[in-house]
Amino acid sequence: MGIRAGAFAGVLASIGLSACAVGPNFHAPAAPSVTRFTPAPLPGSTIASSSEPSQTAQQFVTGLDVAGRWWSLYRSPALDALVERALHDNPDLKAADAALRAARETYYAQRGVLAPTIGGDYNGSRQKVSAVLAPPLASNADLFTLHTAQLNISYTPDVFGGLGRQVETARAQAEAQRFQTEATYSTLISNLVVAAIQEALVRDQIAATKAVIRTNAAMLDVMRHQFSLGEIARNDVTTQEAALAQAEQSLPPLERQRGQALDMIAALTGRYPEQGDETVVQFSSLELPRQLPVSVPSKFVEQRPDIRAAEASLHAASAQVGVAVANRLPNITLTASAGGAASELGQLFSRGNYAWAFGADIAQPIFQGRALLHKQRAAEAAYAQAQEQYRSSVLAAFQNVADALQALDADARALASAAASERDTQVSRNSARRKFAEGEVNNLAVLSAEQAVELAQLTRLQSQAARYTDTAALFQALGGGWWNRSETQATKN
Repeated sequence: MGIRAGAFAGVLASIGLSACAVGPNFHAPAAPSVTRFTPAPLPGSTIASSSEPSQTAQQFVTGLDVAGRWWSLYRSPALDALVERALHDNPDLKAADAALRAARETYYAQRGVLAPTIGGDYNGSRQKVSAVLAPPLASNADLFTLHTAQLNISYTPDVFGGLGRQVETARAQAEAQRFQTEATYSTLISNLVVAAIQEALVRDQIAATKAVIRTNAAMLDVMRHQFSLGEIARNDVTTQEAALAQAEQSLPPLERQRGQALDMIAALTGRYPEQGDETVVQFSSLELPRQLPVSVPSKFVEQRPDIRAAEASLHAASAQVGVAVANRLPNITLTASAGGAASELGQLFSRGNYAWAFGADIAQPIFQGRALLHKQRAAEAAYAQAQEQYRSSVLAAFQNVADALQALDADARALASAAASERDTQVSRNSARRKFAEGEVNNLAVLSAEQAVELAQLTRLQSQAARYTDTAALFQALGGGWWNRSETQATKN
């Protein structure tokens, strides 16, 4: 029995190997035939406004690979610690990893449809039949124990490739989930880096705003004294009171922004807001990455996880067309069984007690209200939809990179202007201090110069932060370097 069953399984497998797959054979879309991301060629580097590390030029390096741990280029141990905590504790990452495992197991399970199914069955029963009935045993005993054992083999040859297309669909869906997981990693890291930079910026902005408030309050005291002496008009005092009130009004929104940034950092690192976090990034400790990678456009589509996910979804849609076509064609199922029956267990497979059977079933859909035709057309339409969704993903990705590159160039110029303005106000303040010491101007002039410096500092901080956050946006837009991260090895296996 075992030899015959094995031979039968071998025949079935050979039939399956000779099958051909209906439907389109998937080929990855060609990379866009463009040579750069921006309408005009990029400059070799952004402009430098001073010798300070945060204000130096950044170089655009075409073909430079994106570092797997690109956030470490900011040279901030606190930022590194936050990212590591998020990679370990963020629930969205854990959910994405679990979804990836589920998708892979689904694919492994789907592969089973290509192999024969083999099952064994044993039944033992004690029976007593009526004497008026013909006893079922050759011994004519009406009280007996019956042992029955049987091996069943069933195989559906994949003659038209429909089953193979189902496996192909599951494999593509698992691949799409893999890149969706990588996109989750990339988005999390980018959001956390930006949130940490924003929190550090707002913290410094709050300090600078408080200094502006103190300066305005001191100026108001001086002007009230001058008004009491009749040196200035009441309108001058009222104007300064309004300036102080305006400065004070700008503080609560900043405090709200910092609270929201801290809440976001807590959530991204897998904590509740009330738990807080002692790890804070100091804005002054951040270093600006000097070399900025600019991927070659022809290779770029291989780096963006969302593009790769869209490609895998397109692959799945292509395979589904083949499934729909195969469902309209004949379906063949081959079966075989072998076993034995005996009243004594030891005689179950004795000569004369075993039995076998071979069978074949061919089913051909004839009329189902054109349902199968419309399902095929629906699959073809879904494939066309997936093609356009893939193209949309590519266009959006190129837009992301172009926006980030142009923003960085503009950020550098804005920071250069802000830094120059801050230097000018510092020169004016120093001159006012000198003149005050020499008795040429009063204290109000010094305070006014101090206020100008503080306001210029606020503008410079905002411009500086924009360079940091837009640099992070570029790294994410280029794919986040997922292919160079150690965590990626786990998702490949």
